[in-house]
Amino acid sequence: MPELPEVETVMRGLAAVLEGRTIIRAATNREGMRWPFPAGLAARLTGARVEGFRRRGKYMLMRLSGGDSALIHLGMSGRMVARPRGANAPPPAHEHLALEVEDGTRVGFVDPRRFGCVDLVPTAAEDGHKLLAGMGPEPLEEGFTPGVLGAALAGKRTPVKAALLDQGVVAGLGNIYVAEALFRAGISPRRLAQTIPGARARRLVPAIRAVLEEAIAAGGSSLRDYVRADGELGHFQDRFQVYDREGAPCPLCPGAPACQGVARIVQSGRSTFFCARTQR
Repeated sequence: MPELPEVETVMRGLAAVLEGRTIIRAATNREGMRWPFPAGLAARLTGARVEGFRRRGKYMLMRLSGGDSALIHLGMSGRMVARPRGANAPPPAHEHLALEVEDGTRVGFVDPRRFGCVDLVPTAAEDGHKLLAGMGPEPLEEGFTPGVLGAALAGKRTPVKAALLDQGVVAGLGNIYVAEALFRAGISPRRLAQTIPGARARRLVPAIRAVLEEAIAAGGSSLRDYVRADGELGHFQDRFQVYDREGAPCPLCPGAPACQGVARIVQSGRSTFFCARTQR
């Protein structure tokens, strides 16, 4: 599933082609995806001006004139495909929602597995939507501090890896970037979350920020279905230090006698990658 950097990258691509423009045509090609589309979705989008975008966790919010926001979640296999004016190719397969703006640009929501979703929510009440309510702080905003993270983890007897995947602790993180951030911070994914407040949180917060910022700059990580809105691949997967690198030398201690390289374990049904020598 796309994580924060991928969603941010897609959102920026959509903003470049939609922001400030009016949707002259909207069409749905089925009744819904993971859940039914809101009643009259196409009619409610048609004629609306796209005022701006906001990301919350792994969700995009396209803010419209008239006071509504379209909430978009890519799910497991969803892609937003932007095609410029004059593109003669037929609509891609599995396109469930299509938008056209006045300059001829066409954007389609393509999702073969239909785990994505689209909803409408009043812009003034975005954070109260059932999918966003209770979400933790945004890790790239100033409010995400070692103290805030430490308070969220205090008393939790779950492994820190599992705790960081909880969207109520911090928004937008997933398996890839948690693994990479814990490696940079030198923290074992098996360490109990309640031991993180303090010095470890002071290492972990900047590590999370750095990984996310670098991934956004690289256009995210293209694994399986993810591509940017312009159809290009992200490149952060070329910079993974531990994720999906089981058996590879640890970048921090290659060849060290006590280092067995990058290890893989399973936590809560998910693969975890780390270096047992440098992450304690």
